[in-house]
Amino acid sequence: MAYGRRGRPRLRLCGGALAGALLLLGCSGGGEDGAASPAATGRGGEKGGTGGSAAPEPSTTSTSPGTGTGPKDRGSALALARAVAAEPDAWGTGFVRSTAYEGDPDRTGELGRDCVWRQEPLPASELISLTRRSEVPARGGKGALRVAAVVTVHRDVDGASWEMARTLEEALRCPEQQLNATERVTGLISLGIPSGELGETAHDSLDERGMIRSTEGGGPYPYSWVQARWGAVTMAAVAKGAKGHGQSEVDDAVEHAVASMLELTERRLEAGDE
Repeated sequence: MAYGRRGRPRLRLCGGALAGALLLLGCSGGGEDGAASPAATGRGGEKGGTGGSAAPEPSTTSTSPGTGTGPKDRGSALALARAVAAEPDAWGTGFVRSTAYEGDPDRTGELGRDCVWRQEPLPASELISLTRRSEVPARGGKGALRVAAVVTVHRDVDGASWEMARTLEEALRCPEQQLNATERVTGLISLGIPSGELGETAHDSLDERGMIRSTEGGGPYPYSWVQARWGAVTMAAVAKGAKGHGQSEVDDAVEHAVASMLELTERRLEAGDE
């Protein structure tokens, strides 16, 4: 699948011809179950965590000469994140703000050795990590389609590159992950796409897919996590399928959101609006 239109960066993600490549990356195994924080939502509330095994080497692709890589202080980082983080209309039609719309920008999700996501203070390498949650409310016999956008501003490009590498490693290390007290993802597969490959315009991007089950909504339903990097800024979109919401709807939502955030981030950083 590809999402794009004239005048905006195009983000090509893992559907169609790439589905076969994703299947080749499936990995069995998983960590031990553990108690999850009830406060965690989305993918451990935010994104990315520390891994117990060695992460893949990060991309060395950097920004073009003369362009900005990202804000250098917390205030500017938070302003950028709030300007680009996907709002409901960035996901498609029918989305509204969730009750807990915006998360704490000074906390992030960390994936433990037990493959359980927990909320932790930001590491020193990150200035902020802002999460916004939206949903298509349950109606007409369909469940609620819940989504979240995460914008993380790192202190430098290396930190953002390592985040991308760690995220890829996490799906290999933990193909089964406990998101919170009520949600669990299984069968995670992951694919990284370097800049320039398959028409990719971000400096790095990755796509993860799996199936999600919850005590509230049942399942399994499609789960999709898409992430891109521009300079020292990473932006991610996650969608959790529900009754009546299939894989194509989940994929379309995350593609729209990440393409929107990538366009806004690129525009602001290239203009020196950091």
